[in-house]
Amino acid sequence: MKRPPKLKLFNDPIYGFIPIPNNLIFDLIAHPYFQRLRRISQMGLSYLVYPGAHHTRFHHALGAMHLMQQAIGMLRQKGVQIDQEDAEGLLCAILLHDIGHGPFSHALEKELFRGLDHEGLSLRFMEELNTVFEGRLQRSIDIFQKTHPIPFLNQLVSGQIDMDRMDYLKRDSFYTGVAEGNINSERLIAMLSVYKGNLVVDAKGIYSVEKFLMARRFMYWQVYLHKTSLAAEQLLIRIIRRARQLYKEGELQCPSPSLDYFLGLSENQAGISGAALKTFALLDDVDILAALKSWQQDSEPVLAKLCEMILDRKLPTIKIKDTPVAPERVEKKMRQFMKATGFNREEASHFVFSGEISNQTYSAQTQILILEKNGEVSDVARHSGHLNLGSLSETQTRYYICYPKKGI
Repeated sequence: MKRPPKLKLFNDPIYGFIPIPNNLIFDLIAHPYFQRLRRISQMGLSYLVYPGAHHTRFHHALGAMHLMQQAIGMLRQKGVQIDQEDAEGLLCAILLHDIGHGPFSHALEKELFRGLDHEGLSLRFMEELNTVFEGRLQRSIDIFQKTHPIPFLNQLVSGQIDMDRMDYLKRDSFYTGVAEGNINSERLIAMLSVYKGNLVVDAKGIYSVEKFLMARRFMYWQVYLHKTSLAAEQLLIRIIRRARQLYKEGELQCPSPSLDYFLGLSENQAGISGAALKTFALLDDVDILAALKSWQQDSEPVLAKLCEMILDRKLPTIKIKDTPVAPERVEKKMRQFMKATGFNREEASHFVFSGEISNQTYSAQTQILILEKNGEVSDVARHSGHLNLGSLSETQTRYYICYPKKGI
């Protein structure tokens, strides 16, 4: 006998009540792999800049699934054929699209499982869950990998104007208090349609698309790549690298068994074993914070000081500019720091460093298509008199230098 659906509602501060549509979704949410997302910060260390930014990947995944339910309903109202299997595939794909994120989300991407990003890990989690759920996730895996033969299904999960972006912009704007990032997701979804198998936006939605793109640009440069968040995340990366070095030399104890495993991984890992994935599933923000609290008491001064700087928010100065930082400037700051602290060059390099950041707001390769009343379809750039999409399509790169304010 078929199990009756479990009625479950999540009360979300952005959308109100979010219903869980069926038992498969309910069981996926209840799985430990997904519950782990409650302990993964959506915005890394951004709470050091925006105190309210303590929301998690769990919040975001549910929100994106809610928007997908709305999109499916709207497209069906417009006569777009989405069968029940494809609808379930869409909901599972968007629910699980970020399940591979590690502690503090993007902050430690490729640092624990080196060379592997969260999308690759999400795919591995989905494959494992597909085995657990006896093949019921295969369609969602196809959509996630963009191999489903119907393009608009893939584009709803990963595209220029997908449910992922719609939720994180609206949600991150809410929790940071940055009103400029807020978007009207309901109107954007109401303007969606399908033309020759591709996702398009009705012409009357052009201004909502403009607002969406400008909100995304603003959020990246003023929030996601905020210089203070960047400085904190760079320190966290250097903590893990220093800890790994000391661990392999036998000079460091790790308070977390799961983090202990990843500190011991070799540089070149071929593939992801099932055992490694299960260990990764036990790793979250709590492990990292516990390690930082433990290591700030360590006798090794570099690691201890780095941990203290994050925990006590004694972050370094960071300067961002449009041109590369001159090596002479980095060298000057390095010598000043070495003189003030007595650290050698290798030790000082964890505190004084330079780098670059980049972002592209709009990709001309995967366009946002506008559907005119006469049935013609063209790129949003042709319709917008307010957007310089040539500029938005360019990868913008900026350069930074970090150094402690006065020694340490």
